[in-house]
Amino acid sequence: MQITPVEDKKLFEKLEELERRFIELEKMLGDPDISAQNRVRCSKERAELEDIVSVYSSLKVVAEAEQENRALLDDSELAILAREELDELSGQREQLEETLRKLLLPKDPNLGKNVFLEIRAGAGGEEAALFAADLIRMYSRYCENRRWKIDTIIMNETGIGGIKELVVKIEGREVYGKLRYESGVHRVQRIPSTEAGGRIHTSTATVAVLPEADEIDVEVDEKDLKVDTFRSSGPGGQHVNKTDSAIRITHLPTGIVVQCQDDRSQQKNRVHAMSMLRAKLYEVEEHRRMSEISRTRKTQVGSGDRSEKIRTYNFPQGRITDHRIGLTLHKIEAVLGGDLDPLLDPISAHFQAESLKNLSED
Repeated sequence: MQITPVEDKKLFEKLEELERRFIELEKMLGDPDISAQNRVRCSKERAELEDIVSVYSSLKVVAEAEQENRALLDDSELAILAREELDELSGQREQLEETLRKLLLPKDPNLGKNVFLEIRAGAGGEEAALFAADLIRMYSRYCENRRWKIDTIIMNETGIGGIKELVVKIEGREVYGKLRYESGVHRVQRIPSTEAGGRIHTSTATVAVLPEADEIDVEVDEKDLKVDTFRSSGPGGQHVNKTDSAIRITHLPTGIVVQCQDDRSQQKNRVHAMSMLRAKLYEVEEHRRMSEISRTRKTQVGSGDRSEKIRTYNFPQGRITDHRIGLTLHKIEAVLGGDLDPLLDPISAHFQAESLKNLSED
């Protein structure tokens, strides 16, 4: 009699299929006549399956032990020990099944990528610009804590320290994996420094997190580009750029416009601008793909829609609320100081749970 280690029939069939494929790959790699190209391809596929097959093997051992202990429940002398063993094995089974479901989730190819982080002042005038500046300080401190590199690509400031628009590139280990759920509308409720009457104002800023796209991810035809050069604006004095080093690139088929004026080298600005353009084109394609997926599901997981209000920073009450998961923290100063993990980790866990639920439904 065959032991079925998981009750979920679809999951069991999937695991059996992957195990058979793993064994097949082992045989192919043991063939001395395999070509170098096929060896590389098979080795890569085998490595992707190894953890799944290993955990599944452990699960089958647990299932067999459970069957053996159930057979002992009618034995008056061994029944107590068998029940204790079954309780322990049940916990092991649940843990192994949960690990397998996570391993079976589709791997997001963007997780390890660097990102372009865009922050723009929204509704609220000067107060919105000041809030945008608070947000970039928050993300900058978080990057410093994680030893990520952050470079400014473009920044438009206001006269009193606010930011109308800011684009930075963040480089480091699994940047997108950490920040991918930050896209959306961030709302602040506080008494502005410019408010004489002490009234609480509500302002917004939009955040977009775009994974850096490689040239192989997005092909851009030079014939589809309109490239303009202009003189970078600066703080004045010796820092004013006297050459047309800033770059503006328009992608004619989509109308997407990107620009970079951070570097005094026109060539470097063009490289940054092209990288930003590929990221935006990649985002458009990803959004289209996710929309297709969402049509067959009740919920769309992790869309990162920048028009969605995701979080409120309420200063009078000292709280931050993430509206997607109903999480409220009363530590606004710590979060704005760069301690973002108490927010980011529960959000990531929530969307992972949603993905696991969708995996079971598919």
